Amino acid sequence: MSEDIVKKLTDMLGDGAVVTGDAVSQREFPWETHAECLARAVVYPSSTQDVSQILSACNASRQVVVPFGGTTNLVQGCATTADDIVMSLEKMNAIEELDRSARTLIAQSGVTMQAAQQAAEAAGLLFPVDTGARSNCMLGGMVSSNAGGTKVIRYGMTRDSVLGLEAVLADGTVVSSMNRYIKNNSGFDLKHLFIGSEGVLGVITRVVLQLATQPRSHNVALLACANFDDVVAVLRVARDELPNTLTGFEVMWNSFYERAVKPQGRLAAPLAAGSCCYVLLESMGVNDKQDSAAFEQTLESLMHQELVVDGLIAKSDKERDLIWAIRDEVEPFLGIARNFDVSLKSADVGTYLAEVEGAIKAAFDGAEVIGFGHLGDHNVHLSVLVDAQTDEVTHAIEEIVYSHLEPYSGAISAEHGIGLEKRAYLPISRTPAEIDLMVRLKQMMDPNNILNPGKVVDAK
Repeated sequence: MSEDIVKKLTDMLGDGAVVTGDAVSQREFPWETHAECLARAVVYPSSTQDVSQILSACNASRQVVVPFGGTTNLVQGCATTADDIVMSLEKMNAIEELDRSARTLIAQSGVTMQAAQQAAEAAGLLFPVDTGARSNCMLGGMVSSNAGGTKVIRYGMTRDSVLGLEAVLADGTVVSSMNRYIKNNSGFDLKHLFIGSEGVLGVITRVVLQLATQPRSHNVALLACANFDDVVAVLRVARDELPNTLTGFEVMWNSFYERAVKPQGRLAAPLAAGSCCYVLLESMGVNDKQDSAAFEQTLESLMHQELVVDGLIAKSDKERDLIWAIRDEVEPFLGIARNFDVSLKSADVGTYLAEVEGAIKAAFDGAEVIGFGHLGDHNVHLSVLVDAQTDEVTHAIEEIVYSHLEPYSGAISAEHGIGLEKRAYLPISRTPAEIDLMVRLKQMMDPNNILNPGKVVDAK
C-alpha cells in the first residue's frame, strides 16, 4: 500500500511535487526545534484542488497525512513518523486580493506572516498579529494554532483577525467559508471549527483576514523594575493612562535579559542587567503629537510613583527595533530548552514562576529557568535548561510546571497549542465533557483518523 500511495500522488501531482528519501530527511527546521523529518514522502500541493485530491487519495488508502506550514511549532504539533505523508503548504503562497476600502486580505495558507504584514503596510494598513517567527510561520499554521504574539493586548489572537477561511476535510471535501464581513449570522460560523484545531479536523488552504488602520504614532520604552509587584502596578497604570493606544506589554525576567544582552548575550544592553524584571511598553495610535505626549506623561507618572528604577524611550525606528530585538532574542535557547507557555492571572505570574523555579532547581542541580512573555494578556513563557536530556527528565519538569499551575486554574497552553507534547495534561485546563466533544468531532470529521493523528486528543 505504501508504494502505491506514493506512486499515486506522484502521478497526480508530478515528480517535482513529491519528494522521498534524502530530500525528506535533510529538510531543515527553523530554530532547531524539531527532530529529523521522518516521512514516506513530502508532497507540495499548489492549489486547494491539489490538497483535495491528496486527501481523498490518502483517506481511501488510510494513509496518515501531517500538514506542514513554517514548522515553528513548539509542542510537537507537526511531529511525524516514517510511515506518514507530509503535506507542505509552502508553494501555496499567493496573496490573491487586498481590498483597501474593505480592509481585507485574501491569501493562500503558505503566505508567511511577514509577507502578509508587508502587503498590508504597502496598502497603508496593518496586519496586527506579530511574533518573532514572522519570517517563517505561515498563515495556515497561524490560523490552525490560533497564534498569539506581542500585540494581543490590543488586537487579539489570530482568531480575531480571521473573517473567513477555506479548508479541506480528511475525505477531500472542500469547505469554502470565505466570509468577508464582520457581521454575518447566516448559520453556523464554521471557520471556528478549524481555527486553533491544529490541523486535526481539516487542512486550511485560504484565509480572509481583517486588517487594521496603520498607526501614525509608535512609542516604545524599556523599563527596569525592582520587583514583580511593581511590574503588575506598571501594567495597571499603562492600561489606565493609555486606554486607546496600549499595544504591547512584554516582561522579561533578568534570567532572560542577561542571556540576550552583552556580555553574556549578543545584543547591546540599553539598561544595566541585574533588576528583577524588564518591561517593554509599546503604544500605537493615530495622532503622533498627542500620543507621544501621553506616553511620556505615563512614564513620568511611573517614575513619580517609584514603580521603575530605570528606563528609556526609543527616539527613532532604529532604537525601537533594538529594544524589540532584545525581546525577540529567543533563538539561542529555544532549541535546547524545555519550553512552556501558560496563562494565569497576571498578578499571580510572579509567585507561580518563583514556585516553579524553586522546585526545578531543587530537583536538578544547575538548572536554569528563563521567564518572559506577554504579561498584558496573562501569558508567560518558561524555558527550562538542564544538563540531562532524557524523557524521564522531561516528564519530571512537565509535572512540576503543570502541577504548580493547577491551583491557579491556569491554562496549559496560552498560544502554542497542544500537539503531542501537552495532550496528557489537557484535563488540567479542559473538562471531561469538553475533551469528549473534541474527540467526537474528530471522529465525525475524520473517521479514518488520517489527519495529524494523536495531536490534541486521542481519537482512536
